[in-house]
Amino acid sequence: MPHSRPFVFLPGRFLLCALSAFGACSLAAQDVAPTKSVPGDWTADSPGTRHRIDLGTMPAPFATESAGNGPHEVRRPDGAEPQVPRGFQIEVYASGFKNPRKLLTAPNGDLFVTESGPGVIRVLRDTQGTGKPDVNEVFADHGMNKPFGIAFYPPGPNPKYLYVANTDSVVRFPYHNGDLKTSGPVEKLGVALPGGGLLRGGGHWTRDLVFSKDGAKMFVSVGSKSNVDENDNPEENDRARIFEFNPDGTGQQVYAYGIRNAVGIAIRPGTNDELWMSTNERDGLGDNLVPDYISCVKEGGFYGWPYFYMGNHPDPRKKGAHPELGPKTLVPDVPVQSHSATLNLCFYDGKQFPEEYRGNIFAAFHGSWNRETRTGYKIVRVVVDPGTGKARGDYEDFVTGFVKDQDSVWGRPVGIAVAKDGSLLFSEDDNNTIWKVSYKGEPKS
Repeated sequence: MPHSRPFVFLPGRFLLCALSAFGACSLAAQDVAPTKSVPGDWTADSPGTRHRIDLGTMPAPFATESAGNGPHEVRRPDGAEPQVPRGFQIEVYASGFKNPRKLLTAPNGDLFVTESGPGVIRVLRDTQGTGKPDVNEVFADHGMNKPFGIAFYPPGPNPKYLYVANTDSVVRFPYHNGDLKTSGPVEKLGVALPGGGLLRGGGHWTRDLVFSKDGAKMFVSVGSKSNVDENDNPEENDRARIFEFNPDGTGQQVYAYGIRNAVGIAIRPGTNDELWMSTNERDGLGDNLVPDYISCVKEGGFYGWPYFYMGNHPDPRKKGAHPELGPKTLVPDVPVQSHSATLNLCFYDGKQFPEEYRGNIFAAFHGSWNRETRTGYKIVRVVVDPGTGKARGDYEDFVTGFVKDQDSVWGRPVGIAVAKDGSLLFSEDDNNTIWKVSYKGEPKS
């Protein structure tokens, strides 16, 4: 696979996404004067371009019609290459999967891959030191129902189990560092999760899973059954929440709620249990409502679904319902373009990338269907201050180029992980590949 050409961007370029009714972003810059306008969609994306969603200029609900604009997924066009920032290169790491979703790096450097559709967990290994796997084994293919989130337990260099979040349960398989196949039977924990189907009618089906650093807490995210159905509907019981459990599945309690679909959750390195999430917000209010988001999760926090969004902004479809919750609705740390479908996220804890990337978040945007002008289909970077742990508030394009044209796409990122060598790996479930981004240094002039 040939390496992509370095993409050179204008330093300081910043897209201030005003979320206007017309879906436009004005091109502005920190310390420089505004320049021309650009569309708030995939045509404005390029590595290094920053986007900031201005919640103060959100349009009114229904300012535009709600679009049904699902992508036409196509094979990778000849010569098509994803674009990465200057000094980086991208290449196919592995291919030929069936619905590859979550990625997880084992302590020994193996890569675990969840194939959610067929219900299989694979493990990839590079035994030749080529930077690409030459071993691809089925670690487990039984006892699972639409598996998605995976995590090793206890955290650290010597786990004893691989935990798996099914759509309706949590199970674990015996695991010792370096196993290519599970060494014992699957064990189902006493965790009853409301299940969902792979189709939209079944509701959000993904369940992510992560442990606190000390292994005392297990967090599991569960998306809503519907778009805006309220919790009084029995089908929404125990949904649109992040739960906390003991590692054996006991002690269930709600950690945070009003979260429509936290597809990805992660613990910030250097902390024990500072939880972050990557969340799909609701559809149907127009092209530029409601922003998806990436945020630190506040224990006991309420994030608005289905009555409010982005703070005390009522959803008109729930007019007058639970007004007492409006002032309690938290504003997420990093709003992102509406309908981007942000899925998994990870913190960069490797040493290969330049220092300014360490502790930052990388997130996978699967891409829009409920927006007239297509958005998403990329990997983005969220800068996090290493001292305070606070996000800067904007996000920056890191890998782009998966949109062929307004109608067609050839890549839809899902899972993301840091490899043992410090490169960044991400899956995409259109052409069923895993990509690798490496830092090679600034090219000489």
